[in-house]
Amino acid sequence: MRKIRIYLPFILASFILTGCMYPEENLVQNQVPYKDQVESVQSAVNQFQAANGGILPIKTKDAETPIYQKYPIDFPKIVPEYLAEPPGNSYENGGIYQYVLVDVETKPTVKLLDLRMAETIREIKQRIKASGYPPFKKKIADNLYTLDFKKIGYKEEPVAVSPFTGDNLHFIISTDAEIYIDYRSDLFKTIKSSKQEIKEGEDIRYLLLDDSMFVPAYSLPYTIDMKTGEPIFLAK
Repeated sequence: MRKIRIYLPFILASFILTGCMYPEENLVQNQVPYKDQVESVQSAVNQFQAANGGILPIKTKDAETPIYQKYPIDFPKIVPEYLAEPPGNSYENGGIYQYVLVDVETKPTVKLLDLRMAETIREIKQRIKASGYPPFKKKIADNLYTLDFKKIGYKEEPVAVSPFTGDNLHFIISTDAEIYIDYRSDLFKTIKSSKQEIKEGEDIRYLLLDDSMFVPAYSLPYTIDMKTGEPIFLAK
């Protein structure tokens, strides 16, 4: 299975502290995903691209950066000429979301990445480092395991709240000690309701993007088991 590295923003360590500096009413606003804010950024991106020969206003990332974290929007390139200021819920303006682009080759589309997931991943990794070894528990696929969180000091299992369904999603670990979020339950629900033709062997995470402002951050590729109709991890 191909190793996939996670690149967490280097300033995440100060994320919670900076949030504490905002008034309470701003904290509420900065944690709400507003559709009109996404649309305003999309308009600014479109204008920038049209005025710059197809170039997109994105930050440069390593080629191995996971696809849904690979194209963060570089707001200084569109502010203030195409957008008055970064949205209030953006990380750049004290919010909890990173604005990213998907489908950059065909139809660059603005989506949101919830940085609270990254903060939890950072904490899990710190506890693993402090304990000296990864707490592997149950094997769920080649090179992938659930975690025994009690062995690294958790009284209860930490979870990520799905931006797609609102369900609690589990954190899993690879044999090279990378932490991911397991979106199989979200994908199972999406497959059941989707009218799109799904092909075995293709990465089906794109299904989660339809009718959603979000990306499946910190995820692994998935495909479908044609016999059961259930999502499974896609081996590379």
